[in-house]
Amino acid sequence: MRWLTLYLRTRGAPLALAGAAGCVALMWTTWSISSDTPDADLQLVVLTLLLMVVAVTATLGGPDDALESTAAFSWLPRRLAHLLAGFLFVAGLLLITLLTGARFGPGWLVVRDVAGLLGMTALGAATLGTARAWFLPLGWTLVAILFGQDTNLLWRVLTWQMQAPQSVPAAVTAGVLAIGGLIAYTVAGPVRAAPAEAAQH
Repeated sequence: MRWLTLYLRTRGAPLALAGAAGCVALMWTTWSISSDTPDADLQLVVLTLLLMVVAVTATLGGPDDALESTAAFSWLPRRLAHLLAGFLFVAGLLLITLLTGARFGPGWLVVRDVAGLLGMTALGAATLGTARAWFLPLGWTLVAILFGQDTNLLWRVLTWQMQAPQSVPAAVTAGVLAIGGLIAYTVAGPVRAAPAEAAQH
């Protein structure tokens, strides 16, 4: 338990989780006050879960890059548990809203998008580093929010975040991103920062 507490602190997990929870609370309150319908707009749902995933991204790396690659710990199961916990936290908070008067759903869309975006973020952490891991999910999703309405197959793949829950291309794309990110991050961990970047921390 002491190791877990220290691990969460070094990863900045308390602040990140509080930020994610605060984001969904703010969006939920805003929709509850401003709308007469219980189901939140798709754009708002996707934006909310995106911001929550971005908040969790900061926890994917620690302050010591050398420790991340040491053989003193069995990192693979810890990284796997870390990603699964992040997924359950983000998806769980949004799914809870389905029981309230301001619903952020549908449920399968939440599960699909959180898995895909978290996988994309994990892939970014393993290739670009934790500090830059959120760039691609943020940019890609904002473009999808703006231009996500089209029937073309390729466009449905490229804007998978905004597609209907029953969309097979969107589910496949999210699944590939989730599995790819999961494997890359659990096996390799976050990429080491360049010496100049490390000196700034």
